[in-house]
Amino acid sequence: MEMSSYKAYKQKALQNPEVKAEYDALQPEYDIIQAMIEARVEQNMTQKDLAARTGITQADISRIENGTRNPSLSMVKKLAQGLGMQLKLEFIPMPTKK
Repeated sequence: MEMSSYKAYKQKALQNPEVKAEYDALQPEYDIIQAMIEARVEQNMTQKDLAARTGITQADISRIENGTRNPSLSMVKKLAQGLGMQLKLEFIPMPTKK
């Protein structure tokens, strides 16, 4: 699926309040997955390449990118290192509802 068609699909899907609530609840997971895929693609790296650099199996990398495997924090750190990146987590205030 092309990135632009995914974005259009996502925009349409998020108009449904139930879908949006579920998406918002999973936002941190989606952000990590998106950042990981973008970093890997920008470096012209395959999942197999990343597996070789991290010792994490290509199957597990695929599951993480598909959202069917929830990686531990230490696994995310290992993935970041394999991508030549530093992992930064932050706690930010939630928007207040008026």
